[in-house]
Amino acid sequence: MDNLLAYTERHRGAIVALTREMVECESPSGDEAALRRMGDLVADRLSGDAKVKRIAGGRLLCEFRLPGRGKEGQILALGHIDTVWPVGTLAGMPFQERDGRVWGPGVLDMKSGIAFFVFAMRGLRELGIPVGRKVLLQLNADEETGSKTSRAFTEDLARNSAAVLVLEPGTGLEGKLKTARKGGGVYRLAVEGKAAHAGVDFTAGASAIVELARQISRVVEFTDLERGITVNPGVIAGGTRSNVIAAAAAAEVDVRVPKMKDAAALDRKFRALRPVDKRCSIQLSGGVNRPPMERSRGVVALFRAAERLGRELGVQLEESMTGGGSDGNFTAPLAPTLDGLGGVGEGAHAPHESILAARIADRTALLAKLVAWLGSRTEPIGYTSDSKPS
Repeated sequence: MDNLLAYTERHRGAIVALTREMVECESPSGDEAALRRMGDLVADRLSGDAKVKRIAGGRLLCEFRLPGRGKEGQILALGHIDTVWPVGTLAGMPFQERDGRVWGPGVLDMKSGIAFFVFAMRGLRELGIPVGRKVLLQLNADEETGSKTSRAFTEDLARNSAAVLVLEPGTGLEGKLKTARKGGGVYRLAVEGKAAHAGVDFTAGASAIVELARQISRVVEFTDLERGITVNPGVIAGGTRSNVIAAAAAAEVDVRVPKMKDAAALDRKFRALRPVDKRCSIQLSGGVNRPPMERSRGVVALFRAAERLGRELGVQLEESMTGGGSDGNFTAPLAPTLDGLGGVGEGAHAPHESILAARIADRTALLAKLVAWLGSRTEPIGYTSDSKPS
């Protein structure tokens, strides 16, 4: 058996135990006290493995102590400690290990991925496997809410990294790695009309709701499924009473694009919207705020390496594209990025959130092998555009 795989198999119970500690330390986005507790837990558990720096906004930056660490740049692992689950979720959704799975709020997205990386680095250190680059683990505290405070910090680290490994969960129960993600954002479409009594003075009014409905019927036509572009009016609001012609209405519209050039074209379409009822006015704000993670040569090179290393572990890895975003969207334009290296399971953000216990050891060993491989390279990884994944 591969030495690293044998190590992670021996330590599977300890990996689950660390995952449990983190899952049971509930840490919803925006809850500063809960996120501080989670940060304290991680910093304490990594005290013998890494130099941990606490950064404003609840972020952690961990530099691992590894054999053979050189000055040939750095490798960045990227994760987040915040979850979508409010404090108290554990009461009805407790941590469990049963039926070949590990269950709990945040176990897949993405506390297991953090535990995997910690033990991957411990394996490299304890087995004396040299890594010629500095290895950093950045853990953000606002990923689930858009990474507004952490984005610039993430991008700065990525610019100085040979590669970025994202500890988000893989795709599906096969644990496919993610070599492309759509970019996305939200447009807010606000309409101002003219109020009037719906029974007494109907023709004097200009309904903002009717105008908004007309605009929404235009906006949904921007969807182009063949090109992977989707436009979804997800929230609408307007009016005051049923007998009042609405003076104001607004919609929030989610957009997803596979390429940055698609974002520019879509923005032009939104900016070209004009009112049908000239008595109404339209105000548009927002746009694409998370760039696509495009499948570049650098991404492909990382995936091919992972594919080869996976075969050494007896695992056949596949790649995937997803419509969801991660902090990997921010790093991909700046450094070769491979996403989906965390837990293998299903149910992220859902009551059946879980990971497959049988995939803990090989996933952890894969991370160790990737870091060792990246640490042994001296040449940069090629980084130009390539075809989309199948």
